[in-house]
Amino acid sequence: MGSIKHFDLRINSDTMFLEEDYGKPISERLSIILRRNVSKNDFANIAIRSKVSFSTIRDVVYRSNSLTKTNAKAISLLIHAAFENSIAFKLQAEGDILFLDNLLKV
Repeated sequence: MGSIKHFDLRINSDTMFLEEDYGKPISERLSIILRRNVSKNDFANIAIRSKVSFSTIRDVVYRSNSLTKTNAKAISLLIHAAFENSIAFKLQAEGDILFLDNLLKV
């Protein structure tokens, strides 16, 4: 099974967010999901790619800063990273369950 990183995925923050999403914090649910599924390295890499500062991205994720058209691209990339990471976590957990189940059956 290949990585989903091989697909030609285009992330468009203009279609991901509605006009009414701008100027206020992201939803609490999105904040929780992003915090659970991204690392500091993800924040740093996305800051470099999007040219939005690490601290701005962090503040939007932690809801102390609002979503803007300027930082929306970074948040869109972070959502994509969280999606990829959540799939990886799921696959890892499934493998761990199988391994531990075999140990418990001994």
